[in-house]
Amino acid sequence: MITLDWVYIFAGLTFAAFSTLTVLDRDHPRRIGTAAFWGLLAVSFLFGSYLGDLGNGVLVLALAALAGLRLLGQSHPPTTSPAERAASAARHGNWLFLPALMIPAIAILGVLVLEKVSVFGAPLFGAEQPTIIALGLAVAVALAIGLVWLRPPLLAPLQEGRRLMDAVGWAGILPQALAALGAVFVIAGVGDRIGELFASYLPLDTRLLAVLAYCGGMALFTFIMGNAFAAFPVMTAAVGLPLVVLQFGGNPAIVCAIGMLSGFCGTLTTPMAANFNVVPAALLDLPDRDAPFNGVIRVQLPTAAALLVINTLLMYFLAFRF
Repeated sequence: MITLDWVYIFAGLTFAAFSTLTVLDRDHPRRIGTAAFWGLLAVSFLFGSYLGDLGNGVLVLALAALAGLRLLGQSHPPTTSPAERAASAARHGNWLFLPALMIPAIAILGVLVLEKVSVFGAPLFGAEQPTIIALGLAVAVALAIGLVWLRPPLLAPLQEGRRLMDAVGWAGILPQALAALGAVFVIAGVGDRIGELFASYLPLDTRLLAVLAYCGGMALFTFIMGNAFAAFPVMTAAVGLPLVVLQFGGNPAIVCAIGMLSGFCGTLTTPMAANFNVVPAALLDLPDRDAPFNGVIRVQLPTAAALLVINTLLMYFLAFRF
């Protein structure tokens, strides 16, 4: 059986390799700090369940300290030469996109088909988070096929992965950190307090108003937090479940799926989503990239507004029919 632990081990070993390669990289400008950052992240994936709440909390504070003190740097590991990459691109053409396209294809196949497959009477996938298990399997399969097909240097995937993660830096783990923060908010009762505020100041006595509050609240809270995964548990506990689902009978799957999409509308508009809106603009050296409201965010604003309206209408017309 392929369980979620396998995915954690796969990710942990990958970050451990990044850390090890960084230690060995004598040309890295901030070798020790960067290696410590990816090494601690590897520890969180490999041993987080054994560290307890206090140990994991100290680990997160250490990660924040390394990032806050600007001890992370950019690596430039040698893999293949520009001439070799140009020759490979000319030889394979657009087929080079195949490994990347295989990841979503295999992930969807895993969720729709492999999740229901049994081997010798035991299910192939564990019951916990089959979507993430399918995604991890898809990455492993695409990587293996890419290695066999393209035959790069053996360490090229790890070196290029390290280069990319160094370029993104601390923002690469921002979604994970904010999702954990959302869980902390739920445990602390923030969702209940927000629900009380809605009940006190807004007359959420119709389906339309409840849907507007949930979709709009998801976008607004995501704008503040910078990540829909942080906003989702809070707003769902405050409005989504008690009002849209329980009081008005909305379909939980439809409500939660469209609610998350509404949160992503907030992601498109906020500089708090640094890994989406700030870091890529800086890496690509785009004009008008200065925070807080750079050119990327301004271009995305009309799309975000239109999608929020569409998501609200979809929830109102679909969630109560199925």
